[in-house]
Amino acid sequence: MGESNAKYYAARDPLGDEGDFITAPEITQMFGELIGLWLADIWVRAGSPEKVHYVELGPGRGTLTLDAMRTANRYGLDPEIHFVEASEALREIQRQAIPGVQHHDDITSVPEDAPMLLVANEFFDALPVHQLLRSAQNWHERMVGLDENDRFVFVAGDQPMDDIVPPSWRNARQGTMIETSPAAAAIMSEISDRLIAQGGAALIIDYGPRELASGSTLQALQKHTKIDPFDAPGLSDLTAHVDFEMLGQVAERQGAKVMGLTMQGEWLNELGIQTRTEALQRRHPDKQDLIARQRQRLVADDQMGLLFKVLGVSSPEWPDGVGFDI
Repeated sequence: MGESNAKYYAARDPLGDEGDFITAPEITQMFGELIGLWLADIWVRAGSPEKVHYVELGPGRGTLTLDAMRTANRYGLDPEIHFVEASEALREIQRQAIPGVQHHDDITSVPEDAPMLLVANEFFDALPVHQLLRSAQNWHERMVGLDENDRFVFVAGDQPMDDIVPPSWRNARQGTMIETSPAAAAIMSEISDRLIAQGGAALIIDYGPRELASGSTLQALQKHTKIDPFDAPGLSDLTAHVDFEMLGQVAERQGAKVMGLTMQGEWLNELGIQTRTEALQRRHPDKQDLIARQRQRLVADDQMGLLFKVLGVSSPEWPDGVGFDI
C-alpha cells in the first residue's frame, strides 16, 4: 500500500472530475471557509499569538488552504503556510495557487518557533495499514505475495503479531481480522508532541468508525469507481478507514488534549454551514439548488455526514475548539 501510493501520487493530480476522487474542499468553498473560521476563533481565544504556523498534511491542490485563509485573514490570522507534500506534481500546483508556501517531506522539518495550527483532511486514510488475522493460537499478518502467474494475492504471514494487537482484541475469536497503522500512530505522536511543545491545535478529518471494528476496509479508487486493490497498483488510490480510537489514544498518551471526536455533518452544522449556505444562495440566486446539493453532500447522513469524522486535538494550554462535546 505504501509503495503503491508513493508511485500513484508522485506524478499526477488525482483530484476532481477528471481524476480518481474528489474531496470536500473541491466540492464547495464552504468546507474550507468554516475550517478557517474555526482556526481563527481558537487562535483569538488563545490570545492571538503574533507568529503562528499553518500546517496542512496532504493539501491536494491547496483549495482548502485558500478558502480557510481567506476567512481567517478577516479576523487577523495570517500565518506562515507549510505543506507536508511528497508529490512534486502536486507541489507545483500548490506553488501556483499559494505563492510563498513552504514545502516539507514530513512534519519533522516544520519550524518549532511558534504555535501550530494543523489540518489533515483525507490524509490518514492513505497511510499503509497492517491487516491482522486471528488464528487458533495467535495473530498473524495478512500479507501480499504472488501466485503461479505472478499476480498479486493475499497470503498468510508466518510470524506471530500479537504484540501489535490492541489489548481489547487479543482474545477475539478465530477468523477475526483487524487493521492497524503504525505509520498513522507515529505521525499522530509527532503532531501531539509538537502541540505540547509549541502550542496550537489540530483538526484530523477523515472517514472511519468511532471505535476500531473488525474486517478489511482496504479499497482502491480509479475514475471515481471502486476496483480491486490488486488491479492497478500504483495507478489507483489505495485507502483504508482511519482508526480514530487509536489516534485519540496516542494523543492522550503523549499528553495532548483531545477536544473531541464528532461526525462531520454535526460539526459543520455547529459551525454554521446552513447560514453560510443561505448567504451564498442570496449572492448566487441562479445556483441555489447547486449550493444546497453541495451542502447536503458534506452533511447528509447517507453521504459524508456520518462516515466522515472530525478529531480535535490541542495543546493542554489552548482553549477548547467549537463543535466538540468535551
